[in-house]
Amino acid sequence: MQTIIGSGGVIGIELAKALKKYTTDIRLVSRRPERVNDTDQLFPADVTQKDELEKAVKNSEVVYVTVGFPYSYKVWNEKWPRFIKDLISVCKAENCKLVFFDNIYMYDKDHLNGMTEETPINPPSKKGQIRAKIAQMITDEIEAGKLKALIARSADFYGPSIKNNSILTEIVFNPLSKGKTANWLGKDSCKHSFTYTIDAGWATALLGNTDSAYGQIWHLPTASDPLTGKQWVEKIARGLNVKPKYQVLPKFLIRIIGLFVPIMREIVKMVYQYDRDYVFDSGKFEKEFSFEPTSYAKGIDSIIEADYKKLLPDNIEPQ
Repeated sequence: MQTIIGSGGVIGIELAKALKKYTTDIRLVSRRPERVNDTDQLFPADVTQKDELEKAVKNSEVVYVTVGFPYSYKVWNEKWPRFIKDLISVCKAENCKLVFFDNIYMYDKDHLNGMTEETPINPPSKKGQIRAKIAQMITDEIEAGKLKALIARSADFYGPSIKNNSILTEIVFNPLSKGKTANWLGKDSCKHSFTYTIDAGWATALLGNTDSAYGQIWHLPTASDPLTGKQWVEKIARGLNVKPKYQVLPKFLIRIIGLFVPIMREIVKMVYQYDRDYVFDSGKFEKEFSFEPTSYAKGIDSIIEADYKKLLPDNIEPQ
């Protein structure tokens, strides 16, 4: 049995699709799980409760964690460390392997241009401190020989059929598709990597089913030479056949918007990722598995084809 904790998000869905290559025994765990493959086992659970987590993990060979708690420092601080502590305990009791889907919030902000698995850990935000803490909890158990696990890290992600969880979708694709002005954060002259969700799901499944991958940190496959903010807007606008209208939101303006829009209060603390080049290197994975990440041009086209082609209004003036 291979189990996905947090199966309802976009990464969990793509992972479930990819796992079909390796097994038909897939258990999807969330508060309200929905079947991805015909043979999926659905397991409703509140995984913040240890007794429910124990039942969800029982008899699993591999447990994948793609949980996405609400994007709030208060929630993260309350839930993440306790959840990881319980999860480690449960996985050790079940003698199952753990694959943890992670982000890069813990990396030193002065080392974002060319991030590798060796990038210094020096979190510049409170959320980053939490991510560093929980990653270290897992790493400590690996190094002590008490847990067979790996950490798979992704850059900010983009891909088809994402709802509410992709900043690129929310600030660029959605407004441009409606003929409105897109937004960009920080500086539009800086490069910014995005990991394609289908690649991320496929790669996470591969890692989970590769014994030699355990005990390591992996950057998931992400196209090299990322676009600048301006180029992202221009390429997406070209694909949508609209004018590349956009505005750059400086930090002070995001902070003001945050007085009225709670999520922006959280985003303002992460703007440092957009005021400098943010380049994610997945060379280790690409070399080990001879894999070429999906290009940004193909990624953009796939999103437009899946999510916007039939929705574009006729009255948008082409660029």
